[in-house]
Amino acid sequence: MKAILEKHKQYLLTGVSHVIPLIACGGILIAVSLAYAFHFHLLDAHGGPDPTQGPWFVQDMFTIGVTAFKLFPAVLGGFIAFGMAGKPGLVPGFVGGLIAGTNQTIDGKTVSAGFLGALIIGLIAGHIVNWLKKLPTPKMLKPIMPIIVIPIISALPVGMLMLALNLPMAKLMITLNQGLENMQSGSQVILAMVLGAMIAFDMGGPVNKTAFFFGVAMIQQNNFAIMGACAAAICTPPLGLGLATLLGRKRWGEEQREAGLAALGMGMIGITEGAIPFAAADPVRVIPSIMFGSMVAAVVAMLGGVGDHAPHGGPIVLPVVDNRMVYVLAILAGAATTAITINTLKKLTEKPALGPASAAS
Repeated sequence: MKAILEKHKQYLLTGVSHVIPLIACGGILIAVSLAYAFHFHLLDAHGGPDPTQGPWFVQDMFTIGVTAFKLFPAVLGGFIAFGMAGKPGLVPGFVGGLIAGTNQTIDGKTVSAGFLGALIIGLIAGHIVNWLKKLPTPKMLKPIMPIIVIPIISALPVGMLMLALNLPMAKLMITLNQGLENMQSGSQVILAMVLGAMIAFDMGGPVNKTAFFFGVAMIQQNNFAIMGACAAAICTPPLGLGLATLLGRKRWGEEQREAGLAALGMGMIGITEGAIPFAAADPVRVIPSIMFGSMVAAVVAMLGGVGDHAPHGGPIVLPVVDNRMVYVLAILAGAATTAITINTLKKLTEKPALGPASAAS
């Protein structure tokens, strides 16, 4: 069972690793165009930024960003299936993922199955292709099996299944959104704690992406609070660990202090992976510390009414964030919590590092 779960984790990571550049490209282009709209007061009827009122290059930047972003369900589904079944898995995975990203209009609201649908259909497509590859085949058909027969035969059931699942999954997203909108402050705190912990837990892995894509899906539903909490939590692990190396220099070796400076830079542009070198070296103390810090950041952001209009996190999205002062305070609180927690744990459980630079300081 453990081996099966490990294999499926690798399949998911294959899809995630291919979709991250698309998300980064789309997210940053959208963030920059929205920031331009905010700066020049180009607002829509609801008071939100409207880049389509800007000059042509802002409109094009926004359109390209949105287009890159729309591609991610197809790419996610395609490369999950590819990770499982190789090239024959690409066609059914792409087809199923693209259908998962197709909007459905329900009760006047436009939603799609999104990343959850793409994730599920990518796994299903991979299993179907692997099953087809094991069927006995006449020798004369074998050369065309992976390039014609398997793609056609697998894409048909995968596409039909996703068409059938798209509507109920879209309804599920609406139900989740309505439940979120009806939450009282106590429930919002719990939700923020869960999101913050998920964001920090595997620093860009499947758990992190589940929380992140939930925030992205909520942006599409015009609910910016979830992404606001995620955005504050995203940058906290690298910022907190970088801050820890500055505050407790004697407890970190020279290489760790250099990694801390790099982590601060990555945290400023919302790259949670900047914490990975620390977590890989000391997972028992680092992972709980960064989860605690991200939970604090997410809760402060949620209670402070922070909203993020861009599918990205960290200080880089500050121009497109609602309640910016609270957003900054949330990041500072989360980073400080992480730094104090990890330095306290190191103080209680080990002696100070004794490298040359440590001694000089």
